[in-house]
Amino acid sequence: MTPNFAAATNPLRDGLRRTRRSLPGALVIFGASGDLAHRKLVPALFALQHDDLLDDRTMIVGVSRRDWDDDAFRARMRQGVEEFGRVPVTDAAWGRFAQRLVHHAIREESDAEYAALRERLAAHEARIDAPAENVFYLSTPPSLFAAVSRRLAAAGLFANAVPGVGEDDAGRGRARLVVEKPFGTDLASARALNRDLISLVPESALYRIDHYLGKETVQNLLVFRFANGMFEPLWNSRYVEHVEITVAESIGVAGRGAYFEEAGIVRDMVQNHVFQFLALTAMEPPVEFAADAVRTEKVKVLRALRPIDPARIAESCVRGRYVRGAPGGKEIPGYLEETGVPPGSTTETYVALRLWIDNWRWGGVPWYLRVGKAMPKKVSEIAIHFKPAPHRLFGGDVGQNVLAIRIQPDEGMSLRFLTKLPGPDMVAQPVTMDFRYGTSFGAAPPEAYERLLLDALIGDSTLFTRDDEVEASWQWITALRDAWKGSSVEVPETYEAGTWGPAGADALLERDGYRWRRP
Repeated sequence: MTPNFAAATNPLRDGLRRTRRSLPGALVIFGASGDLAHRKLVPALFALQHDDLLDDRTMIVGVSRRDWDDDAFRARMRQGVEEFGRVPVTDAAWGRFAQRLVHHAIREESDAEYAALRERLAAHEARIDAPAENVFYLSTPPSLFAAVSRRLAAAGLFANAVPGVGEDDAGRGRARLVVEKPFGTDLASARALNRDLISLVPESALYRIDHYLGKETVQNLLVFRFANGMFEPLWNSRYVEHVEITVAESIGVAGRGAYFEEAGIVRDMVQNHVFQFLALTAMEPPVEFAADAVRTEKVKVLRALRPIDPARIAESCVRGRYVRGAPGGKEIPGYLEETGVPPGSTTETYVALRLWIDNWRWGGVPWYLRVGKAMPKKVSEIAIHFKPAPHRLFGGDVGQNVLAIRIQPDEGMSLRFLTKLPGPDMVAQPVTMDFRYGTSFGAAPPEAYERLLLDALIGDSTLFTRDDEVEASWQWITALRDAWKGSSVEVPETYEAGTWGPAGADALLERDGYRWRRP
């Protein structure tokens, strides 16, 4: 029987609720009037309350420049929860949640406004009569990360970022700082931002968020690899022929041309999301499932990436840019037609890469990454292609074993293997064994921000990136971007919106005797 984890009572789920609940304190969201809070953060917090994972003493403070009182803020957030939330909104549930929500205006970035925030948090701590675990979430433009953090530090709001800083802090809760991506735009800026923030809060209290790490399938990758004795022995160059990672979006830049012109797909997606997938897939087993142990193994993978040879960059990198197309009958304007994009732009909306991880486990195994906008469908997956059997007893070219890990949509995994076709002849036929979260566990998995916000409120940094991890990824990406300047790949190839990318991306694999999967 398929276990139903959505049942009214479930010992496993209830046990997790008892051990993983937010701690008393406050979550302070800077940029609370923005899209992220409206669409993702507050709906995720409402879902945590629905699942009984939010402590009754957890207050949510929205900070913005808006002239909102608490009721206006609550009304705006309810709209977001009703439109974008995972769980239905009832008046009773909302009434309980609304009591947590308060708005705090900071318009002038003055010392007085931050002092008033400090007093508001102190009053909440006195009211709940418990040490407050205060989390400051910067959902602001990256250019404000350091400035807002300096104001928070000057107001004394990071004084207890490490327990027991002084006698007056003994027994108090801890402060934590959460920052959104992008964390820097190249190696130099990432290092500078790290220096700025770590001068204000210790690395242990700094949580750099990548929402893809909150997805159930990404986390399940660790369990799949390290809890199953049948798979980990095959997870190496002896048995794996090549690995594909695909992150495709069906929409174009959708009016964000000015932002995307500054970023490009490599900065926007590869440096963070895609490299996280790569590191989790390739890493060695950590000594324990703890934040530093997991993140140390991820850093080792990034440091083992072979640098791109500038003289041979066309053999390892293809850049693309979509032109007007009409996938499914819905027309998408070309990238150069977007507002904010100059006519002579060479910014990429697609990239395909061939990488090598020069270590003992993966030596000689090519890794192929492709990331793009205006693709035929929205899909993120990791595909492990195993080497074929050494001798074909049954003839024909029927393919090989492939393990596909689907990050989105339809989170789950599928394993392709060969079996006998029914009938009198010995003919091998590929079949697929599927696992889907929704059908196997009786409910859709929680949204990524639910897990990450809960971890931040608890103080678990396992799924957040560390300073050396950020710098290792930017080091490789910065070298890549430097290498394509003046090369044959500097001007992107074009591809029609609604297709799987430029012709050069197919040639990248065909030179090695492979073809891209069609998810």
